Amino acid sequence: MMRADSDGGQGVALASMTGFARADGRPEKQGGQRAWIWELKSVNGRGLELRFRLPNGFDALEAELRGLAQAKLARGNVSLNLQYQDDEAQQPEYRLNEALLDQLLALGAKLEARGIGAPRLDGLLAVCGVVEPVAPQADEKTQAALEASLKAIFVQALDKLVQSRAEEGAKLQALLLSLLDEIEQLVKDAANCEAARPEGLKRRLESQLADLLALNPPASPDRIAQELAMQITRLDIREELDRLRSHIQAARALLRQGDARGIGRKLDFLAQEFNREANTLCSKAFDAALTRIGLDLKLVVDRLREQAQNVE
Repeated sequence: MMRADSDGGQGVALASMTGFARADGRPEKQGGQRAWIWELKSVNGRGLELRFRLPNGFDALEAELRGLAQAKLARGNVSLNLQYQDDEAQQPEYRLNEALLDQLLALGAKLEARGIGAPRLDGLLAVCGVVEPVAPQADEKTQAALEASLKAIFVQALDKLVQSRAEEGAKLQALLLSLLDEIEQLVKDAANCEAARPEGLKRRLESQLADLLALNPPASPDRIAQELAMQITRLDIREELDRLRSHIQAARALLRQGDARGIGRKLDFLAQEFNREANTLCSKAFDAALTRIGLDLKLVVDRLREQAQNVE
């Protein structure tokens, strides 16, 4: 899915790490019904973490299902839950663990010999492992057909999750672009501020020079040169503005590139760079207007970084 940017380029549709999908299978069978439901939910994550929750007896499916998910998802914490019900399933049979029962009876005899009452039958049967359920085993053909159906429905759920994340990503992309527009406007505002213009900087330096010359005794020429050089470095924001413009171009280029996988990490890194320049801009501001712009810039950059962390 591609989109046209304002500069005429093509932007790749981002994928969010947030999404939800549900798919179910309910094949009707004579005398009963089997039903299964896959629920897949993903949220933000630094990498790709898949957490499967499968009913007993289906653990062998996880390796193949994990491979299917890894082929379609790059990042996110993903919960993949299977609910399975078989109304036709036979009731489990039970067997007696005679070896364990013999051990318990021998212990009971020793206790009885010491004057302690003999153990009751219901107490012995309640000991974990004495009575064990034996689940009926399905024939290989039936089991293979069931697993194939479960995997087919899982693929449907996985495709729905990818689509859900793409829909969220489209909204996220529009928001990121609007935040970049806000940052660009704030950079323009900062560049037009008196503190950023050469005449404003000149007046500030002239004021600093007057203070130095007014010292008694007057400052030496070397000290004056040093102080003015330091002030120029401390007050000049042109480098910060240039770097901010470069970061804006880089972020937009990411949103135009042809491969969406891995964009989230790069955007997060750029957001950190944006924040570093915004902090420097605030530290160099010597008038209220530039300070206000710097604080507004920090707020927008913080929103940008927060949203970048949602991108796959």
